[in-house]
Amino acid sequence: MSEVKLGLVETRFADIIWKNEPISSGELVRLCAQELEWKKSTTYTVLRKLCERGFFRNENGVVTSLVPQEDFYSDRSKQFVEESFAGSLPAFLTAFSAGRKLSAREYQEIRQLLDSWKPEEDGP
Repeated sequence: MSEVKLGLVETRFADIIWKNEPISSGELVRLCAQELEWKKSTTYTVLRKLCERGFFRNENGVVTSLVPQEDFYSDRSKQFVEESFAGSLPAFLTAFSAGRKLSAREYQEIRQLLDSWKPEEDGP
């Protein structure tokens, strides 16, 4: 993906597409008018820009994603940890969980996730 960053409004727009794809451009205009209070021209302008950036494709009036929603949010999360915590996942988890108690279910889910990851070798 050429650029992970989308603004807040662009992300809301992208979420509409991901939730409804494949979606006709006419239906997208209707949903954007309803959910974002956009005019038709605004919808097509933003769609064109995101197509040019490689996020979506509008072919024969049908809009589909080139970047899956899960990949976008995964890349965005990694970028946030890199920029905000110098790439340190433990530093992020410490900040995220400060003053917050985990439920037994959350703890178990995190434990299972950690157990499923194989640690990298530290080297010689």
